[in-house]
Amino acid sequence: MSGSSPFGMRVVHLDLKGAPPKVSYLSEIFPLFHALGANALLIEYEDMFPYEGHLKLLRAKHAYSPSEIREILHLARQNELEVIPLVQTFGHMEFVLKHDAFAHLREVAIFPNTLNPHEAESLALVGAMVDQIMELHRGVRWLHIGCDEVYYLGEGESSRQWLQQEHNSKARLCLSHVRAVASHVLARHPTTTPLLWDDMLRDMPEDLLEESGVPQLVEPVLWDYGADLDVHGKVLLMEKFRKCGFPRQWAASAFKGATGAHQALTPIEHHLRNHLQWLRVAWAGPAGALQGIVLTGWQRYDHFAVLCELLPVGIPSLAICLQSLLQGGFSDEVKDRVESCLGVASLDITDFTREGAGSFPGGDILALVMQVSLYLRSSVGALLDGNRYVAGWFGPYHRRRKVIHPVMVQHIQPGVLSLLARWGTLVQELEAALKRVFFPDAVEEWLEENVHPSLQRLQGLAQDLSEAAAPFSPAGQRPDQAGPLRTHGDPTTRQGPENTWGPPTLMP
Repeated sequence: MSGSSPFGMRVVHLDLKGAPPKVSYLSEIFPLFHALGANALLIEYEDMFPYEGHLKLLRAKHAYSPSEIREILHLARQNELEVIPLVQTFGHMEFVLKHDAFAHLREVAIFPNTLNPHEAESLALVGAMVDQIMELHRGVRWLHIGCDEVYYLGEGESSRQWLQQEHNSKARLCLSHVRAVASHVLARHPTTTPLLWDDMLRDMPEDLLEESGVPQLVEPVLWDYGADLDVHGKVLLMEKFRKCGFPRQWAASAFKGATGAHQALTPIEHHLRNHLQWLRVAWAGPAGALQGIVLTGWQRYDHFAVLCELLPVGIPSLAICLQSLLQGGFSDEVKDRVESCLGVASLDITDFTREGAGSFPGGDILALVMQVSLYLRSSVGALLDGNRYVAGWFGPYHRRRKVIHPVMVQHIQPGVLSLLARWGTLVQELEAALKRVFFPDAVEEWLEENVHPSLQRLQGLAQDLSEAAAPFSPAGQRPDQAGPLRTHGDPTTRQGPENTWGPPTLMP
């Protein structure tokens, strides 16, 4: 079945620096990964790894324990998924360099992104991280050492002084650190090959890459997540790397987390097109030039960014992309296979929001997230900003002063309370579903970013309305009016096409 795929290794990336799943969920999802055609995992632990000793402060609150790491590896073996651990060793070191104990190792003092490559302590730090990860991953064939987006490199004081010397350059500085890290990996773990992202190497001169010795130490992972990926340009880059001496190369696509830092729903068509372009690259390049492809699934753009699509939300995209890679393209057979694996009645890659929940692990989360993402903000906005009763009789001026015509309470309040009850029930269901898969801090973060702002607007309106209506007791009391309230008689008697009174339509 996989004979039509040019990628021998199909690697699913688990980005654990945001919303890391509980091991119980991984036990449910790994069999699906295998069934869809994956045969490896790239696990980017970041602060979820159980570092020990002086590195213990790197652990997140809910970091996996050593026994949980062993359980993850056992589950991967059970499902024929080879594990490739990833540890950042140069750029994207925020989870390390944000701590006061390591802040002095920043390339630029105010930015925790990049490690200072001139400090001996920097290499010692990276070496300790690598060794602790390898201790729990003995025998792995590859270790990914990151090295992408090394922002501010060369801008620190030590680097500026170093760059003033003849023949020195930022490219040489980068290669020197990569060579040191890769050499450490190979010296301590000679059967493990380092991988690294290719972006810092792309524009380097061929002769500099060749003379650095780096091509003999690492295998580059060429990443591009665009739907309009330049096939010819990628083939030329592969040829450049081959000429420089890199014996093997990898590709990296994206199945989620690459179309917006605050993206909540995954645009499947974009990611499918990205994978179809990578297939074209593999066929256009030298036969067997690409060892495999990493299907990245970013959970944050960096350590300090907000969450993008949750893993369960991206599963339909992953399924389509994996099956398309396996079959050598997208077809009715791919569509049917994905529908069967996910328990989805009918799949539409341009508008998957019509498909329903699906029976795959986390399918309930996808269905509930779709409701929130597509309708919560719009329904609350329609009520607060588009409803004629609210806009005409209970706008900001009147809300601050808790002033309202008593007839308007009857028109506004039932709809507000109904909408609040409906969303309250759905959000409770979503929170329970999220807690089955994720740790409490991730659930809290996602709800605060995606749910609470709209619910708080709605709750604020309900509270203001309740306080404004309170003075209308059976005794007929009236509120103190802080401003004019001209209703021209009973507004419910005013008829006409633009003034037809009736219950508002709040939500589809």
